[in-house]
Amino acid sequence: MGNPFSSSQPQGVTLSEFNARIERQLNGVEDLQSQWVIAETSDLRLNRSGHCYTELIEKDAQGTTIAKIGAVIWAGTYRQLYHEFLTRTGQVLATGMKVLVNVTASFHRLYGVKVVINAIDPSYTLGDMARQRQEIINRLTAEGIIDLNKELPMPEVPQRVAIVSAEGAAGYGDFMNQLQGNPYGLQFYTCLFNAVLQGTQTVPTVMAALDRINRYIDLFDCVVIIRGGGATSELNSFDNYDLASYVANFPLPVIVGIGHERDVTVLDYVAAKHVKTPTAAAEWLIQQGANALAHLDELQVAVMNAVRDTVGQAREQLAYYTSLIPPTAQRIIETNRVKLENFARNIPFAANGLIANQRTHLDRLIQRMDDTIARALQREQLRLQALDDKARLLSPVNILQRGYSLVWHNDRCVTAASQLQPGDRITVQFAEGTTDATVED
Repeated sequence: MGNPFSSSQPQGVTLSEFNARIERQLNGVEDLQSQWVIAETSDLRLNRSGHCYTELIEKDAQGTTIAKIGAVIWAGTYRQLYHEFLTRTGQVLATGMKVLVNVTASFHRLYGVKVVINAIDPSYTLGDMARQRQEIINRLTAEGIIDLNKELPMPEVPQRVAIVSAEGAAGYGDFMNQLQGNPYGLQFYTCLFNAVLQGTQTVPTVMAALDRINRYIDLFDCVVIIRGGGATSELNSFDNYDLASYVANFPLPVIVGIGHERDVTVLDYVAAKHVKTPTAAAEWLIQQGANALAHLDELQVAVMNAVRDTVGQAREQLAYYTSLIPPTAQRIIETNRVKLENFARNIPFAANGLIANQRTHLDRLIQRMDDTIARALQREQLRLQALDDKARLLSPVNILQRGYSLVWHNDRCVTAASQLQPGDRITVQFAEGTTDATVED
């Protein structure tokens, strides 16, 4: 390598000449003209002249930027692309968007290399949104929470409804008009929890509204999140993992009615019930009440039919039993008449038999009484005889005849010598006669 400070220095060219050489080599190269490039926008901004400046970057799987180049959309082109992109995607071209852009590389002697954006394909951005939506759905499924809200019991007739919507929005108005004007006269009790349903404020304001509902959860049967239609990309805010996870874990059944018939968001996958529009959400609530009314009507008809059948059967049974009463009563009367006649015929025989039995019993009693009396008389005669014998044996006459005597003093029988005094006159009675005596000693 030669010494740059040696006296024999090489001849150099001016910078403008060098840039002119780059310009001649770069500009007009076919591979750098109108090429479709996939990139992500970064640091996008407008200047006073209406030109849009941005950087196109590419990131690897880890999110590290591996390629970068400055780009510009000239003011005239930007006005056209802005309108087309907004119409197709519903979003303003902004930093952080995946885009498919048609670019041309050019080199300017004064400003250097610049990529000029000629066109943007909005369908690629929409496709990237769909990819992100599917990734969120896959994540919710892998975490096992995608069906949690669907598993909550839905009241048979949800009438106390918490509404998450934007006050004054057409979708909210359609919902309320449909609900309040239902043809069945059903009464619904609604409360609006205001939220922004478009743009970057959608996720935080909807989650804040759900937080407020959660504080008064006992006052409501379900939650309705509604928004009218728009461009498909306007609903991208509802393809958000944090919001979808919050709804999936919400303790009340959530009904989602967002967009038009063609629109599908991640919330549709996690909600307990999803319908296509706010009006359809109101119709679904009304239909639940109508089904309950129809069920009540069916029950009423069933009860009336059951009562009618029961009364009819009872009448038939009553008529049948009524028809049985006369012959049954006649049979009972005849049977008892025969029994009565048999009893009447048997009365004389029974009476005679009873009298004969009683007569025989009476005869036995009389005989028994005679025998008893005879035995009693015999016993008394024997007792009297014994008394008589005893009286005879104990009679004073018999005693006197055996050689005994009785001493009388003053008409009293003397039984002891101490009863007498010397000089007393006594009478001595013998079996044969008496004698008087005087006590000397």
